[in-house]
Amino acid sequence: MIYKFKSQADADVIMLQANGDQMLSIIGKEPATQGIVTVDQVPAAVKALKEAIEAHEAAEFKRRNNPGQVVVAEGDSIMLRHRAAPFIDLLETSAQAGKDVVWGV
Repeated sequence: MIYKFKSQADADVIMLQANGDQMLSIIGKEPATQGIVTVDQVPAAVKALKEAIEAHEAAEFKRRNNPGQVVVAEGDSIMLRHRAAPFIDLLETSAQAGKDVVWGV
C-alpha cells in the first residue's frame, strides 16, 4: 500500500506503507487505508513528530559516540527528520490555510 496524504492547501505527500504507518503512529493515529488529520489536531501532530525526531537523533548520537555498543538497526538509513519533513510541511501549510489533511479518499 502507498499513502497519499492530501490537502487542498499544498501538494500531495506520498509515502510507502511502512513510512506512512510510522508517521501515523507517531501522531497517535491508527495506520489505516483512510483517515484525516483535522486542523485542530495539527499542532499536537507536529509536536509529536518533532519530539520523535529529537529522540531519534539523540539515539543516533549516542550510537555514534559508543562505537563498541551493539546496536540493532531499525528500518533504513534515512533519518526521521528527512523522512518526516514533507509531512510536517504539509500539516503546517494546511493548518495555516484552515484545511484538513486526508488520505485514502
